[in-house]
Amino acid sequence: MHHEDCLPISATTIYEMSLQSAELLKDNITILTGKKPRGLVRLSGGNVAEVYQVTFSKADPIVAKLGGGLVLEARMLTFLKDHSHLPVPDVIHVDNSLLLMDYLASRGTLNMAAQNHAAELLADLHSITARSFGFKWDTVIGGLHQPNPETTDWLSFFRDHRLLYMGQQAEESGRLPTQILGRLKDFCDCLERWISSPPQPSLIHGDMWGGNVLCQENQISGFIDPAIYFADPEIELAFSTLFSTFGDGFFERYQEHRKIAPGFFEERREIYNLYPLLVHVRLFGGTYVASVNATLKRFGF
Repeated sequence: MHHEDCLPISATTIYEMSLQSAELLKDNITILTGKKPRGLVRLSGGNVAEVYQVTFSKADPIVAKLGGGLVLEARMLTFLKDHSHLPVPDVIHVDNSLLLMDYLASRGTLNMAAQNHAAELLADLHSITARSFGFKWDTVIGGLHQPNPETTDWLSFFRDHRLLYMGQQAEESGRLPTQILGRLKDFCDCLERWISSPPQPSLIHGDMWGGNVLCQENQISGFIDPAIYFADPEIELAFSTLFSTFGDGFFERYQEHRKIAPGFFEERREIYNLYPLLVHVRLFGGTYVASVNATLKRFGF
């Protein structure tokens, strides 16, 4: 959830690593990998961490990520690597302030062939099930805590641990007006009008905006920055439409593998997108408050 186009970024917002810091990072990487970096190249990413491509003279590049929540991110990547076919980078090293992982080539675009491949990969991911919604441990999304208590009922999980939790966090941060939080609570009391439990929980990536989907030569080369848990897979599909990550071709191919129930595009997509919108309100405020307001109004609240 690290959409760089969300807000205008001023020159002072972008952190430029000092020469001294860069040399310290290179020295640390040398100790951890046994290889001396040749250079550091800032990669586009988000607002939560600094991400660099680390190049070497005689070895493949790797990625260095500096920030918070990195141990959890590494755990999520490792879980996906061990329990799914989703392509994700291998973790080389992690501690509280540094994550080193494989560099995945990403010079391609999300053209039709890549979107078809993404649909196949996500349909396969969503076929991985569990007994409960949530997860064995809490995760993070956009650097924010994401509670995952294992819950047998999807509606109550989505209501309490996604909408109400993040709405409260956004209100306490001063970015969501208390009056809108009150309307959100009223809406949540009526969620059963539109939302019901899917046949079984599905494993989801959890942060499906375009910056987290890497492409190379008409294929998906990897997914990064996961925010995993077991959910109704429709919340993942909805998120993929919020910033137009995927188009109609993706959904046509996805439905060849997993059917999407009627009413998703007409109603449930907007309801599920309240969660990432509330995350963005908590992080940024601004126009995302108006988007939450508009969704609540659309459903009569």
